[in-house]
Amino acid sequence: MRSLPLPLALTARLTPVVVLACAGWAMSSSPADDAKDTAAKENQTTQSGTASTSGPSAAAVTRTYSAAPAPCTSVTTKTVTSLVPGAKTAGKEIPSTDTKLRRTCSWNALKGYDYRWLDISFEITESDAEATSTYKDRLKEKSGGGAVPGLGDEGYSLVNLTTEDKQQTREGTVIARVSNALVVITYNGSDFESKKAPSTDVINTGAIKAAKEAVAALQKTAG
Repeated sequence: MRSLPLPLALTARLTPVVVLACAGWAMSSSPADDAKDTAAKENQTTQSGTASTSGPSAAAVTRTYSAAPAPCTSVTTKTVTSLVPGAKTAGKEIPSTDTKLRRTCSWNALKGYDYRWLDISFEITESDAEATSTYKDRLKEKSGGGAVPGLGDEGYSLVNLTTEDKQQTREGTVIARVSNALVVITYNGSDFESKKAPSTDVINTGAIKAAKEAVAALQKTAG
């Protein structure tokens, strides 16, 4: 008998091996095992999905303050009378495009020759981080002031003197950050008889007093 060509001979020898190997694989991999493998893969996928949705990136941002409080009742009538003599204690709220996020109340009056103006504003941001960033930006714009210890999480005050047509006006600004909210106080004054302005201490002390009351009013709305 003539021998088969080498390739065919190899094929003939290997065929039983392949058949046996396939048979062995079929015996070792039963339908039950396939089902177990499928279930294990599905379980791993589920666990992976759960881990990705429950991680830090999915955590909701907590906001201490979701709305600005009423600014015209954030300071006592006694304080208004003291800082702005002759003004209507009810104040006047300034129109806002979104009263939930920003509200401002203003008082101003001329008593004799003394003029005073007080503004109190509340600004609500999305997070503490955003409020902190905004607070730092405001300080860059109004450099030259100093920290106010114990006023919210961060407090800052600045007093400036301006002169126009020989009339002096001294203005104080106090900015406080309380969690995700900002409280901004503007207080200024002029004497139209002497052309002078109130002292730095008078303006600064008055602005900080109003700021402390406004911060306290805001904190009552937390939660």
